[in-house]
Amino acid sequence: MATTESDYYELLGVPRTATEAEIKSAFRTLARELHPDVSTEPDAGARFRDVAEAYEVLSDPERRATYDRYGKAGLRRGGFESAFTDFGNLSDIFAAFFGDDLLGGGRQRSQRGGDVQAVVEVDLEEAFAGATVTVPLDLAVPCERCAATGAEPGTSTRTCPTCSGSGVVRSVSQNIFGQFVQQRTCPECEGAGEVLEQPCADCRGDGRVVKRTQLEVDVPRGIHDGQQIRVRGEGHAGFRSSERGNAFVVVRVRPDERFVRDGDDLHTAVRLTMTEAALGTTTTVTSLSGEVPLEVPPGTQPGEVRVLRAQGMPALRGSGRGSLFVRLDVAVPTALDEEQRALVEQLDEKLDDDAYRPRDEDGGFFSRLKSALR
Repeated sequence: MATTESDYYELLGVPRTATEAEIKSAFRTLARELHPDVSTEPDAGARFRDVAEAYEVLSDPERRATYDRYGKAGLRRGGFESAFTDFGNLSDIFAAFFGDDLLGGGRQRSQRGGDVQAVVEVDLEEAFAGATVTVPLDLAVPCERCAATGAEPGTSTRTCPTCSGSGVVRSVSQNIFGQFVQQRTCPECEGAGEVLEQPCADCRGDGRVVKRTQLEVDVPRGIHDGQQIRVRGEGHAGFRSSERGNAFVVVRVRPDERFVRDGDDLHTAVRLTMTEAALGTTTTVTSLSGEVPLEVPPGTQPGEVRVLRAQGMPALRGSGRGSLFVRLDVAVPTALDEEQRALVEQLDEKLDDDAYRPRDEDGGFFSRLKSALR
């Protein structure tokens, strides 16, 4: 049985150099083998969920690049969560990937409505504090006139004569390999098992109408760019059914020119003058929770990094916050007049090697080099 810790490439049976077409082909082949109408293996459902997660990652260029470089830990740190882990019905997962049944029919289609996806953008500050956003959606909602039955009020329905109420029709064919039975959705009742005496004037017998709606979505604190929020029961209504699918809202976090985000950590920079770095000073650092004082010791070197604990992004799950990494950039004068240049030259003459001796905590050359590379 495959586990969620298995390598995604091994799950799909493709090399790490596989093309997008090869990945898709391998997934469809495995999906056919693991389909509940074909496979008799007791762990087929669990195996297909693993295969679906592998395809969900490897078919997306950005997720695949993250996985190739950092593995599953990198995906989790970036906030990835498979959209199919919470599907209760395995058939719903197949429908999400392939629409109608993968095998070309064979079971009556569920009356549950389809899912809908939307994209919203929030600022980094909104991702930090949490926010409520309004998402406009065009949704198929239950028809009020006929109460989602599809029948004009005051009229009734009758059993479909084509499928005898089963919602499916079957045909039998014979060839050298034996007898084959093909099953498909009934074309007359569209799988409902009933036909209408008179279709509803508003929905024309569909049981649902399309309306523009406003969906209120709570964006949690600490959400990552590209994560999606599932809102149960806010998707499309089903055919002649009030059972609705889910809404999946993908959250994109706009870049903030002040910060670079790395998981729950933030990176920023503070600019110091040459004299401030040499003599030491107290400056302020902008964080998402306000201004934070920062002591700059004398002799601070360009590129040094100070770490402010618990000043980063809040953890999406659990408590705590990441850190704020502050890079100290030292500005060197670029336009000196004659008097200023003379003063700097006098200072340079008075400074000996001891004045440039590294502080104890700076370490040697290679220590400073590795720090700069980090």
